[in-house]
Amino acid sequence: MLVGHEAQGHRGAFTIEREGKRLAELTYTVAGSRVILDHTTVEDELRGTGAGRELVRAAVEWARANDRRLMPLCPYARSVFDKTPEYRDVLA
Repeated sequence: MLVGHEAQGHRGAFTIEREGKRLAELTYTVAGSRVILDHTTVEDELRGTGAGRELVRAAVEWARANDRRLMPLCPYARSVFDKTPEYRDVLA
C-alpha cells in the first residue's frame, strides 16, 4: 500500500489514494516540537486490510526521519502505539 504525505502550515496528513479517490487518512497538527495525531479515517473498502496501521507506520517513519515526537490523541493511532512497542521511541 502506497502512503502519501501532505503538509501545509501546521497541519498535514498521511494518505492512501486509489484512482484519485482518498480512501484513508491520518491527520495531524504540529504543536512546537510535537506532532499531534488527531484523526484516522478508513473507507469501508479498505477496512480490514491494515490500511490504518500503514498510515501510523508512515507517521512513525516520518517522525524518525525528521526528529519529531508524536502524540497519538486519535484512539486508533493510540491503540497501534499500545500494541507496537518498537514505535515508542517517537512518543512525546
